[in-house]
This record gives sequence, C-alpha cells and structure tokens, in this order.
Amino acid sequence: MSEADSIQTSSRSSSPAEHEFVIGLAGQPNVGKSTVFNLLTGLNQHVGNWPGKTVERKEGFCFWGGARLRIIDLPGTYSLTAGSEEERVARDFLLYEYPDLIIMIADASALERNMYLLAELLALPIPVVLGLNMMDIAEAQGVHIETHVLEAALGLPVIPIVASHNRGVSELIEAARRLAAEPQSFQPTRPTIAEPHRAILAQVETLLQNRVPAPYATDWVALKLLEGDSEITEKVRAWLSEEEWRPIVAVLAEHEDAVLDIAGGRYEWIGRMVRAAITKPRIGQISFTDRFDKIAVHPLWGLLLLLAAFGLVFLLTFGIAGPIQEWLDVAIVERLRTGLISALSGAPSWLVGLLANGILGGAGIVVTFLPILIIFFTALAFLEDTGYLARAAYVMDRFMHFLGLHGKSFLPLFLGFGCNVPAVMGARVIDSRSGRLLTVLLTPLVPCSGRLMVLAFLAPIFFGTKALLAAWSLVALNIVVLAIVGIVLSQTVFRGQHSIFIMELPLYHVPNLRTIRLFVLNNTLAFLRKAATVILLGSVIVWTLSNFPGPDVEHSYLAQFGRSLTPIGALMGMDWRMIVALFSGFIAKENVIATLGILYGAGGESIGLARAISAVISPATGLAFLVVNMLFIPCIATVAVMHQETRSWRWTLFSVALLLAISFGMGVIVYQCAHWLGIGI
Repeated sequence: MSEADSIQTSSRSSSPAEHEFVIGLAGQPNVGKSTVFNLLTGLNQHVGNWPGKTVERKEGFCFWGGARLRIIDLPGTYSLTAGSEEERVARDFLLYEYPDLIIMIADASALERNMYLLAELLALPIPVVLGLNMMDIAEAQGVHIETHVLEAALGLPVIPIVASHNRGVSELIEAARRLAAEPQSFQPTRPTIAEPHRAILAQVETLLQNRVPAPYATDWVALKLLEGDSEITEKVRAWLSEEEWRPIVAVLAEHEDAVLDIAGGRYEWIGRMVRAAITKPRIGQISFTDRFDKIAVHPLWGLLLLLAAFGLVFLLTFGIAGPIQEWLDVAIVERLRTGLISALSGAPSWLVGLLANGILGGAGIVVTFLPILIIFFTALAFLEDTGYLARAAYVMDRFMHFLGLHGKSFLPLFLGFGCNVPAVMGARVIDSRSGRLLTVLLTPLVPCSGRLMVLAFLAPIFFGTKALLAAWSLVALNIVVLAIVGIVLSQTVFRGQHSIFIMELPLYHVPNLRTIRLFVLNNTLAFLRKAATVILLGSVIVWTLSNFPGPDVEHSYLAQFGRSLTPIGALMGMDWRMIVALFSGFIAKENVIATLGILYGAGGESIGLARAISAVISPATGLAFLVVNMLFIPCIATVAVMHQETRSWRWTLFSVALLLAISFGMGVIVYQCAHWLGIGI
C-alpha cells in the first residue's frame, strides 16, 4: 500500500478519534503547501471565508494515530508583519485560534529564504514541525541538506518530503501528531535580536510588564513594537493609559533603527542553523530553470512563449470542450427535454414549459459547462504546478499594471474570449483581494464566444462587405472600454488598495497528477454547489417572465419590461423587440439571435431572420445594437460565478449596474453619432 493510500484509508476511518488537534499549515507562496494539504485531507475539505475577511479559508481533516487532525491551510505569506490581508489572516489565526501545532512547509532548494518565516513563527509559543519540500529538486540543483544536522541545530522536528510524489508525508504528519500530543518537549533554538538593541528590547518588555492582555505574549509584543508593526502599535496604545504609553514612545523614537538589528539577528540565526547542514552547488553551475528562464522571462521571447502557451490552453479548452459541450446539449439535454415533453403530453402547457425549458433548461446550462471547466482547471493547475504561471505573470505584469492589475490577471482575461465563466473562476489564482475583485469586474467586458457568434451572424446583415472591419472595430472597442474602466476603477473604487506585487519564481518541476486531479475536482464541485443553484433559479425566473401571463412572448412580462424601456431604446433607434432580445441573452448569449427570429416573425431561421431585420433595422440601429450586445451584462452563469467568487451580492449587482450603464450609454453615443454622420439614412 502506498503512502497516499495509507493516508486516505486513515482519513476515511470511521472509528472515533481519541484526541483532536488543530494544526496550522504555513509557508511562503509556491512551496508546495497546497499539495501537502490535498494529500493529507483529500476530499475532506471545506472552502469558505475567514470570519470577517474576504480571504479564502481552506480547512480539512484526517485521522492519524488515533487522533483527529483538523488542518487549516493558512494563506501563503513571506512574514507575519501583517503588511497584507493574507499576512494578517495568518497571524490572527496563530494568535486567536490557539492551534496545537504549526506545520511549516519550506522549499528545500531555497531554504535560507524560507527560514525567515520560521524565525518569526518561533517567536510565538506554538510548537513547529518543519517539512522540507522539493528535496528532489534541491538535489538536482546540487543542494544537499543533512536534515538530522539541521534538526539538531533547530531543536525541532525536520522532515524531508517530496510532496509531488507523496514521499515523507506520512513521517511529517506522524511527527506533527507526536509533538502536538507532547508540546512540553518542544525546546527550539530561537533567534535573538542583535546585541546593540538587546537591552532596549528588555527595557520595552519591562515597560509592558503585566499590561499585555491574553493571548499576546509580552516579549512578542515588545519585539513587534521595535519592528514598527503598525497594527500592534495601535493595539498597545489602546491597552495603555497616556502615562504608561509616553515612556514607550520615547524609547521607540530613539531606536527606530532597532528593526535592522531584529532582522540582522534573524539572518545571523539562519546562517548558524544552516552552516553545517547545507552543501551548495559549485559556483557557475547553471540549472535547467536558469537556462529556460532566459526565454520564459525575456521581454520579447517570453511574451511570444506566453501567447503560445495560453493559445494552447485556449485551443484545448474550447477545441476539445466545445464539441463535447455541443454533444451534451444535443444527445443528453435535448433528448431529456423531448422525452419530458412527450411524457407530459397531457399536462398543462405551462407546467410542461416550466419543467422542460425553465428547470431542465437551467440544468442543461450547468451540464454543458462542465467540459469547459474541467479542461480549463486542468490546464490552469498544470501551469501552476510546473512553475510556469509565475513566469507568465511576471512577463505580463508591466502591461497589466496600467489597468491597476497584476500579471496573473492576464490568464483569466485572455480566456474570457472563450467563456467568461472559467475566466471569472480563474481569477482565484490572483493573490490580492483587490486585484482578484477588479479582475472579476473587468472579465465580462471581454467578448465571449457567444457574443462573438452574435456579432459574426449580424455584422454581415447590417454592414455587408464592411462586416469584417465592423466586427474587428467592435472587438477593439471592448478592449478599449475594458482598459478605461480598469484605470477608472483602480484610481477610484480601489484607490489605495493595491498591494505590492512580489513575484516568486519557483523552480520548474514535474506536476503532481493527484494535486491536479483534486484541484479540478474541488473547483468543479464548488461550481456545482454554488453557481448551479443560481443558474437554475435564474433560468426559471427568466422563463416565467417570458411566458406569463401569455399567450406568447409578445404579451409576456418580459415584453412589458422591454416596452417600459422604449424611451431608452428610442435614443438608440431600437424598438422594444430589440431590447427584449438583449435581455434574453441573460440566459445564454446565443439566445439573442433566436429571440430576434421569434419577435420579427422569422422563426429563428438564418435566411428569414436576415431578410426580416435588414428590412426594418437601419445600419445605425444595427451598429448600436451590436455595441450594446458586446458590452451588455453577461449570461446568468457568469453572474452566478461572479457572486460565487466575490461572495458578495453588492459587488455582483454593482458589476451588473455598471455594465448596463456602460452598454446603454455607448449605444446611445454610437447611434447618435452614426445617425449624425448619415450612416442610418
């Protein structure tokens, strides 16, 4: 039985655990922490939000050695200074939720850099187990680590692991369980502040004596004050009276350079710990990562490689998933709909329509999206796990910076040309909350394949031989509007919320297929659990509005809504039927053409529809209609996923309102300008 099998068998054990231990899983970004978390917890995971925060919280459990281990995957962070929301979440968990133990995962090939976080963790009164991940990559780089020597120097368990191949994970979790059960045995070698400010630290501790409430430790608070930690400084000011605070302020003001000795003490400690334990490669040795990065991060070749890689992702996602999606729609959804209509032949027509077109239609949308999501998440996990996604973000950062975004935003925005649903879900690869939210808000402005299909069908009808020029111009308009909206939002709504973009370039390595499988499965299930319910409900609502009170769509509530917008439509040269067609795209953008065919009496046939609308719709009105369609609110599936990813109806409705204002505003401007130039005559 492999280690993976043994861990999962233990996880599925139905016998009650003798003890429960809470374990925090910590580490810097790109050290394989998520791989370890997935190996330990498997499908026993829950993803939510930290209380009062917008940062994602991943929690799972496994049974091991008679104990139930509740494992919390902390956000990847370089330090505990709380300079970002992720760092603040990690520190608050360690301070307030009283974990029994911390498992810190470190990149063995860059151990010195990773050990700075360990130095900060050891300042807290919580036992720590150190897992040295990517030992195989370190060996390939010529880095040899004597783990038993490092363990003796640190005074804490040090376990070598290769998470991508599930080696050493059993030993890691056993060491964690054993130390959690015997915390009194934890006697580590902790770093100390450099000599010049050691007496000053003791002085601040004396001034704070008996004035620091639980769960804070006096020595830790004193250290953070000398580091200049703004959050802890504000807390101490609230704890103390003015008389008690004044002498502390005086000491801090005289020793603002103490932070240098704190950092210096930690680096000196790191040097002592690793001196005898690590053998580094000879000078001048060039690794595969160094050689390949000459291309991958090059300003020109890196950009070409990125476009080729993402083009391949695009091709795989929609070249493979597209036919499968169409087959599911025809072979399964349509057959079920036909069978349901046949089985309910004697039932009231409204009930048949509700079940076949409302409920089954909404469920059909969910089913047909699954191939796209599965292939997209597989490609995304592959790029992330190999280490290439970090290079892609690095190459694109200078371009995305103009929009107030980070380089990682390029992938979801690029994939939006195929479908906005996986594009919005792809924004979760962005670390900062503000960058993730801004990307989600901008993604619907990328024209998806459904909008492009409507454009390809209607452009020749409205513009004849100039259809190609018109189509390219409309796509370009979307990109320009996206850039303008991104700049405006980043300078207004998100002003001052941008975090510094620090990009870790991990070593390239072979991806872990089990990690990829769990990533795809968890994200797909998240879509089914959350977004699918909203899609189904929205489909039923739209179907009801388009069929009641009857007898047809022209007398429906949706038609009445369209007629109520006639004054706005008149500014764009549109009648109520075109307004209704736009809103019918809320179910799926392809519905726009079918709705036009029904309302203009063409029966949805392409030749009949072309003749019908070309006879009554002027080029100016057609241009305005296409502009609005390209910038209009996305389909219901995208809106549902936007709510899932933002976890906020406020932001979701803000996006919908913003897109309505932009699309109708641009429609009015384009129509009036086109009519003034004589295009509509």
